[in-house]
Amino acid sequence: MTLKRLSIKAAIACGIFLFCRPAGAQIKTDASAAPPEKVIIDTDIGDDIDDAFAIGLALASKEISIVRITSAWGDTRLRSQLLDRLLCETGRSDIPVATGIATESKTDFSQDSWARQGPAKQHPDAVTFLLNQIRNDPGQITLIALAPLTNIGAAVDADPQTFRKLKRVVAMGGSIRAGYNGQASSGPDPEYNIRSDIPAARKLIASGVPIYLMPLDSTLIRLDEIMRGQLFTASTPLTDALALLYEQWTRSFLRVTPTLFDAVPVAYAIQPQLCPTAPLHIEIDDHGYTRETSGPPNVQACMQSDTQKFLQFYMPRLLNQRLSGNEVCRVSPAAESRPAQ
Repeated sequence: MTLKRLSIKAAIACGIFLFCRPAGAQIKTDASAAPPEKVIIDTDIGDDIDDAFAIGLALASKEISIVRITSAWGDTRLRSQLLDRLLCETGRSDIPVATGIATESKTDFSQDSWARQGPAKQHPDAVTFLLNQIRNDPGQITLIALAPLTNIGAAVDADPQTFRKLKRVVAMGGSIRAGYNGQASSGPDPEYNIRSDIPAARKLIASGVPIYLMPLDSTLIRLDEIMRGQLFTASTPLTDALALLYEQWTRSFLRVTPTLFDAVPVAYAIQPQLCPTAPLHIEIDDHGYTRETSGPPNVQACMQSDTQKFLQFYMPRLLNQRLSGNEVCRVSPAAESRPAQ
């Protein structure tokens, strides 16, 4: 038996990977006495797999109340259909979905076949909904931004005074000192969410809303083979859905190990100590770089995260989410050829 196989067996016997730790080393995960925080999640789910893993964490966390999920970037109608199916499969059809501004995207919609089997519904406009919800709950809404910022830029344009009444924006975006390879020595990269819509990103930075930024510096957390095995063999409604979405992603992107970029801002919204932030002044240049410059702070940025602590927080949440719906979550065979509404 090889050393690698022995290591895997030892990890499984110990409770799977990182969850074997001394007494007293636990991260506090209990919800406080405060009511759940109201959040809106803006997502381009369906391309990279990290959005699905991030929304899974949100669904499994009682500390937040998801007011609505809005689809962003590319084929936003199909993204909304994917969200409808995911919410139905996990027993959370009570969470409404709104459709954002459709754009041209050069990124492959890797999970489109799973999405097209979801229920076809009518959805309201994401920008209008976002502004109405802020008006209804001024100072109470956290916007979790996991996508290119087109919807958010449009909301700032439409009503900047109302947009400023958000409690905060927690966003995955930017690359301050390290890029996609995780090495500060190589310098930053133009990060996808910022680079895809630079004007919208600049509007958010200038909006006056408190911004908590999770750049590439702190979001390169990989979900390795052992943890994937634990999740995908748990066979809960959530993990079954994630397993199918993951399989489609691997075939489309020809990758095996996902990076949990978007799960980090969701985790921060739930438990901020997982990714401590520092005040920075950043500017976005014409190539999509988020440059750290002198000036008064305009973001709070998490520049480093602890992978082990993050996964010790993340994995039990997904494994313990066991709600399932009683609805039909797929279109009928006769309806499969009809486009989503």
